[in-house]
Amino acid sequence: MQKSTRNKFVAGVFLAIAFALLIPLLLGSSITKIFSDLALFNQNEVVVVTHDSAVFPKELLDEFKAETGLTVTQLKAGDVGSMVNKLVLTKDAPIGDMVYGIDNTFASVATKNQILELAPDPSSKDLLTAIDFADVCINYDKLWFSTNELAPPTSIADLTKPDYQGLTVVTNPTTSSPGLAFLATTVATFGDQGWQQYWRALKANEVKIASGWEDAYFTDFSGSSGKGAYPIVLSYTSSPAFEIRENGQSQTASLLDGCYRQTEYAAILKGAKNPTGAKKFIDFMASVKFQEALPDSNYVYPINKSAKIPAAWADFAPAASSTVGADLPIEANRKKWFDEWTQIFSVN
Repeated sequence: MQKSTRNKFVAGVFLAIAFALLIPLLLGSSITKIFSDLALFNQNEVVVVTHDSAVFPKELLDEFKAETGLTVTQLKAGDVGSMVNKLVLTKDAPIGDMVYGIDNTFASVATKNQILELAPDPSSKDLLTAIDFADVCINYDKLWFSTNELAPPTSIADLTKPDYQGLTVVTNPTTSSPGLAFLATTVATFGDQGWQQYWRALKANEVKIASGWEDAYFTDFSGSSGKGAYPIVLSYTSSPAFEIRENGQSQTASLLDGCYRQTEYAAILKGAKNPTGAKKFIDFMASVKFQEALPDSNYVYPINKSAKIPAAWADFAPAASSTVGADLPIEANRKKWFDEWTQIFSVN
């Protein structure tokens, strides 16, 4: 071996030894920095799990980021039932920091399975913070009924009549929160011994069962942008405010008698990486500026009574004149109702 080559070899050996001696110190320092950076990253982001219909206006998220330095990442997880089931299945490795859109029909599933963290308000033991409410009810396409010279239904009992055969689309109660709300409405209206017969009559009258509200309303319903084949749909009392045409009138209307009031909540997920950031966003959602954006962005009424609602809502989207089912023991009967409903629609 030549002298120059030998010198380079020896120098390389000494350099390798020196580097090896420094590895523990360097690695320890690097690992500390890496985890520090990851922790800092987690502190700068809030992952919010929502149902598919939830909308966060960009300008509000930008304002929240300007105020707090936190970026909100929305993770859509299906309709409410699917979302809650997914959160239960992933509770040991939560997919987000908080959840928005759990409603009073599925809230007990969340609490029973212990997927929620400490209460956002330290003075309260309630793990859920109410954000908005909406009244689930039957909507119909006024233009369709006028064109076809048929009187629209006036109650949910009418939907089983021959005049309305093949005209109604509702959502699956096992996966959809409006669907479960409507199932509860039928139990409250027809009683524990009569609701099954009502659903059998609906089935015989060719009701369509959609998997979720968006499919039912935007694809199947004739009175929305989807221009579907069904002039009767399960939706909300607020929906007609979004169907105002050039004549200044809404193309749709709601049956305001006998609706189910659905309240939506936000909550911190157990094991959240950024619970502090999640609490800040929940507080932001309760603010007047966020609450006043809810009607136009999410078709719901603000829970904050100081928040103003759009003027059109007074004419076209009043809250229900009466609601039913609020006192039903949904959690105690959920499995029984689901099993019986599924049996009805699984029998040809």
